[in-house]
Amino acid sequence: MSFKALVGLVIALLVVLGVSASLYRVHETERAILLQFGELKDADVQPGLHWKWPIAEDAKFFDARVLTLDSNPETYYTLEKKPLEVDSFVKWRVAEVAQFYQSTSFDNNRAENLLQERVNEGLRNQISRRDMHEVISGERDQLMEELRTNLDSVMRGYGVEVIDVRVKRIDLPVDVSSSVYERMNSEREIEARQFRAEGRERALAIKAEADRESVVIEAEAYRESEQIRGDGDARSAEIYASAYSADPEFYEFYRSINAYTKVFGDKSDLLVLDPNSEFFKFLERQR
Repeated sequence: MSFKALVGLVIALLVVLGVSASLYRVHETERAILLQFGELKDADVQPGLHWKWPIAEDAKFFDARVLTLDSNPETYYTLEKKPLEVDSFVKWRVAEVAQFYQSTSFDNNRAENLLQERVNEGLRNQISRRDMHEVISGERDQLMEELRTNLDSVMRGYGVEVIDVRVKRIDLPVDVSSSVYERMNSEREIEARQFRAEGRERALAIKAEADRESVVIEAEAYRESEQIRGDGDARSAEIYASAYSADPEFYEFYRSINAYTKVFGDKSDLLVLDPNSEFFKFLERQR
């Protein structure tokens, strides 16, 4: 190879290296800034192919998508000083590229460590103001929303937008789980006994009310039957009186015949009476 050809090859190689060092590409999923001798020149480089001066200028890239920080489980104490193990995660993304670069130098680990510290501090403050019931179910959504708002306000100063904060799991520490479960079981037993006692009390009240109504119904029925019987006796006496006043002699005869039938109904009966008594006056007339 001749000297001219070698020089041409070297020049071509230098041109290729120069062009490759001068061109850079920003993907749709990335954010980029352009530095000139370490100073910020362009804080919002758009996606696409761009030109920069080799050595003098340098491009820094960062993922522009929504990222997830899966926090390690931490122990926090409620308002009653009861420990809870909370496992959470955070959805976040870069909002201000220049500010984020100044705070973290586009170091992902540094950014996540900073975010983790703020999440732990926020959860500690929120949980310490609530009791166990409020943390687990009563005000859980409110707790998460307050935490996200406060965390977003703090992290905006680092160029980070906090999109969401969620709790994956809330557990009791192993050393207190058994005692808590036993206490919960005791509370449920007490509640069950209370329900049974209330049920027995209600059953006795219903039975007493039914017995009272039974006595009242029987008394009213007896009163009504006595009244009907009294009305019948009165009507019967009225009919007898009316019949007696219509023909007293026949009525007396009828009563005497009935009396004879009852007295002499059995042939084995033996009576010692005066034949001239008033009882036999109708028999004497037949003779």
